Amino acid sequence: MKRNDSIKIAGISCYILFLAASFAYGFKPGKEIGHNFFSFSLDMLKVLPCAFILIGLFEVWVKRQTVEKHFGQEAGIRGYIWAVLLAGTTVGGLYVAFPLAYSLHSKGARLNVIFTYLGASAICRIPMVIFEVSFMGVKFTAIRLLVSLPLVIVTSILLGDYLVKRSYKPMEGK
Repeated sequence: MKRNDSIKIAGISCYILFLAASFAYGFKPGKEIGHNFFSFSLDMLKVLPCAFILIGLFEVWVKRQTVEKHFGQEAGIRGYIWAVLLAGTTVGGLYVAFPLAYSLHSKGARLNVIFTYLGASAICRIPMVIFEVSFMGVKFTAIRLLVSLPLVIVTSILLGDYLVKRSYKPMEGK
């Protein structure tokens, strides 16, 4: 067993012991941590299987040429528009966005556009925007999107160009 694996097992064991002791001795913050963990885990179990099935279907059904055309070098500004539109429909937040971004990269999307997709999926998902409008109002949401989306795009371009100049390649999965 590697040293990393031992550390992971020790960390998980300590966490489980902490939760067990919290419930046994009535330690309120520990009990809340446990309830939050299980609630979050159940929410993820509801979303992630469906999302990963859709990502798998994306891998099989969407051709590399289609991704290159809409998200690749020849896409130009359209690539950023497509990235924002795709990000708006992403359900499950960044848990789904990261695997989809990796899939886009493996099919020929530019790093700049992938970074735009990741940034936009964190700030402009349709359910989140609707929720925000209902609490903060249309004016606030419009101003936030009009300020944040251009910043995400500019930052994505700068970061993507910087990494391309340095010949960055993402790590392959294990």
